Amino acid sequence: MITCNGIVGIALLIGALRFHITVFNAEGSGAALATVITLATLSLVLPTFSIGRPGPEFTPAQLAFAAIASLVLYAVFVVTQTVRHRDFFLPLTSAGEVVEAEDHAEPPTNRGAFTSLGLLLVALVAVVGLAKVETPAIEAGVAAVGFPESFVGVVIALLVLLPETLAAARAARRDRIQISLNLAFGSAMASIGLTIPGIAIASIWLEGPLILGLDAIQMVLLAVTVVVAILTIVPSRATRLQGAVHLVLLAAFLFLAVNP
Repeated sequence: MITCNGIVGIALLIGALRFHITVFNAEGSGAALATVITLATLSLVLPTFSIGRPGPEFTPAQLAFAAIASLVLYAVFVVTQTVRHRDFFLPLTSAGEVVEAEDHAEPPTNRGAFTSLGLLLVALVAVVGLAKVETPAIEAGVAAVGFPESFVGVVIALLVLLPETLAAARAARRDRIQISLNLAFGSAMASIGLTIPGIAIASIWLEGPLILGLDAIQMVLLAVTVVVAILTIVPSRATRLQGAVHLVLLAAFLFLAVNP
């Protein structure tokens, strides 16, 4: 909800306010959205309807399948985005043409790539660590205003996704909406595609139920988000209206998180 409505909505609204119409590549964005929808359905919707265990839980075999499927989808998408069909994910000009190759940096060396990967991991640990350190203060603030305890998770998610949001907003201001969409859908994909395998492994040692399935309200919001996102991506261009629709869905999610 935060990535596919919040980040996408902010990027589309900023881009449309600045350039009137935002243009992006429907082939790349559609492929990313399809991957996100599949991951969300496998990991967050199916547990609600599976009958292997009472409640919205997976059996160990079902969880293992979801974890493997998530990893496979994520790996195939990364290869598609970075190797086989890179042009699908490059920014478009206002005329709808792919930005010329000379406008992009040369491919990095192996040393530069590994250095960037190391710095990325350090930054990831720093952001997650910051969220962990701030959790007691967030819990106290949420309790002070009378919000449900579950809202703490929403605040932490907003904090963790803040770097992607800022980067997507900057890209939108430079008329690079495709970059903003790559960041939004890539964040959603990583949040599910890498987290589900991680908790599947952790469940071997951790005791207690692993609740993955969404409740009715959340599934309705997810279904509406899927429909709206498809209608946004298919035309390969959007206005401020699409950005506003996505942001209203995010607002509905936040409001219902406070008043379920």
